[in-house]
Amino acid sequence: MQAELHVPTAATLPLLVPPPPARGIETFFYDNKIVRDFGIATVVWGIIGMLVGVLAAFQLARPEVNLGNAYTTFGRIRPLHTNAVIFAFVGNGIFTGVYYSLQRLCKTRMFSDVLSKIHFWGWQLIIVSAVISLPLGLTTSKEYAELEWPIDIAITLVWVVFGWNMFGTIAKRRERHLYVGIWFYIATFLTVAVLHIVNSMALPVSFMKSYSMYAGVQDALVQWWYGHNAVAFFLTTPYLGLMYYFLPKAAERPVYSYRLSIIHFWSLIFIYIWAGPHHLLYTALPDWAQSLGVAFSIMLIAPSWGGMINGLLTLRGAWDKVRTEPVLKFFVVAITAYGMATFEGPMLALKNVNALAHFTDWIVAHVHVGALGWNGFLTFGMLYWLWPRLYKTPLFSTKLANTHFWLGTFGILFYAIPMYWSGFTQGLMWKQFNAEGMLQYPNFLETVIQIVPMYYLRGIGGVLYLSGVFLMMLNLYKTAKSGALLANEMAQAPALLPAAEDPHATGGHWHRWLERRPFQLAVGATIAILIGGVIEMVPMFLVKSNVPTIASVKPYTSLELQGRDLYIKEGCSNCHTQMVRPFRSETERYGEYSKAGEFVYDRPFLWGSKRTGPDLHRLGGKYPHSWHYNHMMDPTSMSPGSIMPPYPWLLDNEIDYSDLPAKIRVLQQLGTPYPAGYDQQAVADAQKQAQGIVADLKKEDIVVKSDREIVALIAYLQRLGTDIKVKPEQAAATADAAAQ
Repeated sequence: MQAELHVPTAATLPLLVPPPPARGIETFFYDNKIVRDFGIATVVWGIIGMLVGVLAAFQLARPEVNLGNAYTTFGRIRPLHTNAVIFAFVGNGIFTGVYYSLQRLCKTRMFSDVLSKIHFWGWQLIIVSAVISLPLGLTTSKEYAELEWPIDIAITLVWVVFGWNMFGTIAKRRERHLYVGIWFYIATFLTVAVLHIVNSMALPVSFMKSYSMYAGVQDALVQWWYGHNAVAFFLTTPYLGLMYYFLPKAAERPVYSYRLSIIHFWSLIFIYIWAGPHHLLYTALPDWAQSLGVAFSIMLIAPSWGGMINGLLTLRGAWDKVRTEPVLKFFVVAITAYGMATFEGPMLALKNVNALAHFTDWIVAHVHVGALGWNGFLTFGMLYWLWPRLYKTPLFSTKLANTHFWLGTFGILFYAIPMYWSGFTQGLMWKQFNAEGMLQYPNFLETVIQIVPMYYLRGIGGVLYLSGVFLMMLNLYKTAKSGALLANEMAQAPALLPAAEDPHATGGHWHRWLERRPFQLAVGATIAILIGGVIEMVPMFLVKSNVPTIASVKPYTSLELQGRDLYIKEGCSNCHTQMVRPFRSETERYGEYSKAGEFVYDRPFLWGSKRTGPDLHRLGGKYPHSWHYNHMMDPTSMSPGSIMPPYPWLLDNEIDYSDLPAKIRVLQQLGTPYPAGYDQQAVADAQKQAQGIVADLKKEDIVVKSDREIVALIAYLQRLGTDIKVKPEQAAATADAAAQ
């Protein structure tokens, strides 16, 4: 006969744990309406973001899918897809889970209903502004931070509203202890605020145009310190907080290890912030910074897997439920995908692996295992768990939820496996030499044509995944229709005693001291995340030897500057890199490897992160003007089989010189050595250079007006990588002549 288990309580152990003084029970109401609103926004924006992703995916196989207009080309909608999925779908998912769990963990309603509404509508308006501005080509081109300065300011303000509401709720809590999920929420708020403000520093030129305060190598370091940690502290830490709340709830089991959660939290937030430079291996970034990124990336696997293990072992004794409960199915695959992605990330940071994988579709596969598996599936599981509780009714259809699970799982496989295959193929073909010591595939297009079938399969995977989301939308809608929203859910809890009167306010595990003091916890988390960023960035800005200057490198002419801004507007850096790495395979294919000093006037840097097309850093002077003209009008005329779309509007659109003087003045303020008063002659200089290009085109029987955008773009493309072809003594003589 099994012995009955007795759990010691304050009543059974009066001498060991004195009971707290009697407290009156307070009645209050949780705000479920704000949770419902963010949940609906999560589903709606998820569908929109994924639809754009499917459109972008099929464009890489069939460029005509861009619908023949400027607003839906891959270069413009790719950042729309990433922003919609990260900040609209995942962002609203974070707020859904935080607003639900924080109230219950603190045993109080949100601090302010007004702040909750401002946060909700402010965030949706920011997303709408992204949906409008990015297809228009209004972009900074900085990955995951493409939105221009007015929207950046709005993001800052709305984020402050979120933090105000969150910390206000924590301050009026009825539960002294801060649960582990709240630690991750606090770290997320603080770190995202620091990342966003530092990376978004720019000087405005006009309402929707600005230039980064950082240039070249420094801009690259700041951007990938932000970019990597946007993944860390927007796609990872808040979702770990949600995992620590919703997984035990769904499994009806406590978190496996309290001590492991402490180690997991502090080691993760401290180590993650250092790892950004692994996105810049073999680039012009100084070796010491690259090495720091590699070292901390490898260390990162330990805390990451600590979180995964804590999640999976929480299911001990509940695995039988996984067979029947779709919520647990989603959670299990989500945590497994997190473990896979966080093993692969450190592996990709190894220099020998990175040399093969970087700039290929392998990175795309890696990112989407995390996004589709970890973020997507955890969000779906959370929504399936929440909706019946918000509407006080059973889920409409468990069968539909299970169908969604399998569609999503096969969607991930159909997406990721072809992209892995594509990435391995690209990396190996780029580096292949024949028996004579020549490149086996000297024409970059050969490596593109080989992987087009993989792009079709990737698109099919996206359709499968999206189909499951439509099923979820139907399921949640039917669930809501069969019940009624419990907008204000009644709850009761004793008031929180002043610390001096509460015998439970002291003692226990050493970490309890921090868990009972949100301010000290926040300060500790801030210090932990600042150390790595400061150590990496301060030397980069203060030690001049990190960016050796090159005498022949000079600022862009006014027409080249206009062309560069058009290159940014069209999103060309989404498919083309401007960074020749010091590999024989790349110097044979493109020319001399890239130097840090070549980018000192690049605001923003445009090194790119994916080669769908060839690297362009040594493109200048390689082809005549006519080649670029014909290539932009019909890429297949110059490169048969190309998957690049045509850009006929560049021939029709006039160059907008209206803000050119302001651009020059802003760049002068940022340190670009244009001559004093150059802003007054910049337009005339641009027009003069344009006329020269038009005259050269006319010699090749191409007639085009000198005020068309195609002319400015040609000027920029012909400048790329040409500065180091000028001998230093020639550059010095030119500089002396200009000074006289």
